[in-house]
Amino acid sequence: MAAPPLVGRRRECARLDELLAAARAGHSRVLVVRGGPGTGKTALLRFLTDRAGACRIVRAGGARSERNLGYAALHQLCLPHLERLAGLPARQRETLEVAFGLSAGQPPDPWLAGRAVQTLMTEVAREGPLLLVVDDAQWLDDASAAALRSMAHRLAAGPVGLVVAVRDPAGAWPRGLPELAVSRLDSHDAAVLLDRTLAGVPDPRVLARLLAESDGNPLALLAAARAVPMPELASMGAGPPTGRLEREFERRVGALPGPARRLLLLAAAEPAGDVAVLRRAAQRIGSAWPPAVAAECGGLLSVAGPRVLFQHPLVRSAVYRSAAPAERRAAHRALAEVTDPHREPDRRAWHHARAAVRPDEAVAADLERSAGRALAHGGLGAAATFLERAAALTPEPARRARRCLAAARTKLRAGALVQAAQLAASARAGPLDETGRLLIERLEAEVAVATGRDGDAVARLLAVARRWETVDARTARDMYLEALAAVLLTGRAGSGAPACDVVRAARAAPPAGTPAGHALLETLGALLTEGPRHAALRWREAVGTLARPEQDLESALRCTGLAAAAAAGLWDDAGWDLLSRRHLETARRAGALGVLPRALHARAVMRVFAGETAQAATLIHEADRLGPESGGLVPCGAMILESVRGSAHGRSSPDTGTDAPMRDLAQALLSNAHGRYPEALRAARRAAEDRSPVGPPQWALAEVVEAGARIGATRAAREALDQLSDMAHAAGTDWALGILAGRRALIAGDADAEDDYREAVERLGRTRLRLDLAREQLRYGEWLRRQARRRHALDQLRTAHAAFAAMGAGPFAERARHELLAAGGGPRRDAGPASAVLTAQETHIARLAAQGLTNGEIGAALSISARTVEWHLGTIYIKLRVPARGRLRLALAEMDAGER
Repeated sequence: MAAPPLVGRRRECARLDELLAAARAGHSRVLVVRGGPGTGKTALLRFLTDRAGACRIVRAGGARSERNLGYAALHQLCLPHLERLAGLPARQRETLEVAFGLSAGQPPDPWLAGRAVQTLMTEVAREGPLLLVVDDAQWLDDASAAALRSMAHRLAAGPVGLVVAVRDPAGAWPRGLPELAVSRLDSHDAAVLLDRTLAGVPDPRVLARLLAESDGNPLALLAAARAVPMPELASMGAGPPTGRLEREFERRVGALPGPARRLLLLAAAEPAGDVAVLRRAAQRIGSAWPPAVAAECGGLLSVAGPRVLFQHPLVRSAVYRSAAPAERRAAHRALAEVTDPHREPDRRAWHHARAAVRPDEAVAADLERSAGRALAHGGLGAAATFLERAAALTPEPARRARRCLAAARTKLRAGALVQAAQLAASARAGPLDETGRLLIERLEAEVAVATGRDGDAVARLLAVARRWETVDARTARDMYLEALAAVLLTGRAGSGAPACDVVRAARAAPPAGTPAGHALLETLGALLTEGPRHAALRWREAVGTLARPEQDLESALRCTGLAAAAAAGLWDDAGWDLLSRRHLETARRAGALGVLPRALHARAVMRVFAGETAQAATLIHEADRLGPESGGLVPCGAMILESVRGSAHGRSSPDTGTDAPMRDLAQALLSNAHGRYPEALRAARRAAEDRSPVGPPQWALAEVVEAGARIGATRAAREALDQLSDMAHAAGTDWALGILAGRRALIAGDADAEDDYREAVERLGRTRLRLDLAREQLRYGEWLRRQARRRHALDQLRTAHAAFAAMGAGPFAERARHELLAAGGGPRRDAGPASAVLTAQETHIARLAAQGLTNGEIGAALSISARTVEWHLGTIYIKLRVPARGRLRLALAEMDAGER
């Protein structure tokens, strides 16, 4: 899957995209990516390879340990193609064989080795564009560096791109080649990167300190963020060492006198770096805050106005971790004593907690109040940390168990599943009343649902919900919604019976809960048990309630994602867009890592249907970064994006088979795009058979109609169209009716099809769903071409092709291109003479083909294979906008006339 542009690197990403475009067009390009340590050179190379698509990629990298191994890096580049050495000129072949230790001989000349590699890679590139990527060139062995520089200066024409990343200064790789300078991020982009890295709503002062200390260096910024376990209040650096640099800082700290180390420790333990607070705290521990504090502390920190800044973010963690536990407690105690209890109650409570050596109810109560304030502002991560520490400091067993339960539930919402389970186990060990035991059972069932490893988790949640009905009807209703979300949103719908069980149980329970929750249960209940017409009526009554932003955090997290899925299942694109966006915003703002991955993927699906594939890729990469927090996530966004882009989509959820409807829908999309209609029909029918009411099964009906109509499976197509018709007329939206009209056109006779196609294009043009619109324009254009209405067909097909190309929807764009060529046209391109886009070799091949030479004869004349000639001709046809060689003579004449 192609990577999204990097934060603050739009210019750099554009340069790399230009290099890829040139290679694909048959032109060689060289680029040296130069920047300081940690500025993101490797990330840019990763972006480049992720965007390479069908280009072949060959990688090499320098390493300190291999600097004395001659030609080590060159061997990495050539290793995948060593079997081709036999085809090189004798001297070049012998040079590489000696360089790589395959035969004995005199030490080879690096210049000749570079020429030999150039010949080898040019030969490889005859089969398609080739991308050579070299990272950490400052650590290349001298022989490889010399050979690569020689090759770079003499790279011949052909589809080869060479990108070399090197660390400043320039000594390891002299200047003289095209360069891309990678500088530090500006303050805005650094803040955006940090915001994407940290979940929740961190303290602005802590953020400002992190940004100032990292000075726009992405690696330093990310390292600092990782060193902050809880951004709002943590000591910013108690984690394990991150490598050689931090160990060097530890050595420097250890060499300082005791007073300087104590001042550094105070600064490391005070997240905001407030000089006034640090000066007062220094007096508490019997030290003076010297005017020349930077010099006293060995240059490891500096004072910038009212704030203290460390020389590097890793200095803070090195200082904090190297201090003894008693020293840390003393620092926190001093900071607690000088922190204003009215202006900074949460920070003061946290410092007291870090200073405590035994249970203390007063401190625990302060932390519990801080957790309440954090939750009020959507800070789940902070609230969970406060509650966990409050439980640890609570002396009375029953109260400790209650706080453990509260901490566990908040940890669950924050996505810390392992910690939630551990806290639940701690609570179970304490004295609990009947309500407490029910809370434990609820929490354990919710953890089981979130991890996705227990096939009976939803049944457990239902059983606990029924027991709650006699204790607290609202809690029972909330649990039914959670069970329904587990069934519908995590892919566990199975045959549909579990979802119906949940709805029946919820409707039988005493009425309670929030208005949004009640409206949602009624809508989904109607979808599952009464059919689309009743469900659409319920939805129109409920959507206003569900769209209100004033829900409390728990309700918003529980209801909004499920409501977005309901909107998608009821073909309400406006509601789907609004609610999926709001669900994602809520989860991000709260730092709800237990919900966020699912919200990201769900929003990505909407973005793909809207044709915004780059934005969808950004969301999916964000979800991927969350890694293990994703639990039993079904990666629905990635599946749909990869199918639209034509990638081999092998993703599945950790639960075998739970992603089947979305996986089958993605397969049907891809197969229909490629014209593999029998395969598309099988996949689409499997998806449509699932009884989930929230998306893939409904959308799959449209794929069944298309695939069935194409291969004459009329009965299957008509049955699916009948079901689609019921849904569309019940929904009454332009999306539903547009999809219906387009699929109806596939089955209708030629006399009736055009009105349906026009209705489909008109209706879908009023929606947000650019992908569906472009697909309809493609089908309409195909129909017009078959009716011999060339000019009208070209209009539809070119519009569709441009939309698919902008989306990166490769299979659909290729299908549109073939239809354009069959209609005697071609994709739109920038004006200008054709020779500006044909390479010298392509021009030569085009002229020989126009004279009537066969591929074999052209290959013999140019000393290339007939297969290579065929590949070049395919590119030439696209560039000249001709369908075959029979029209080359006229196209070349027009090209020559344009140049005159």
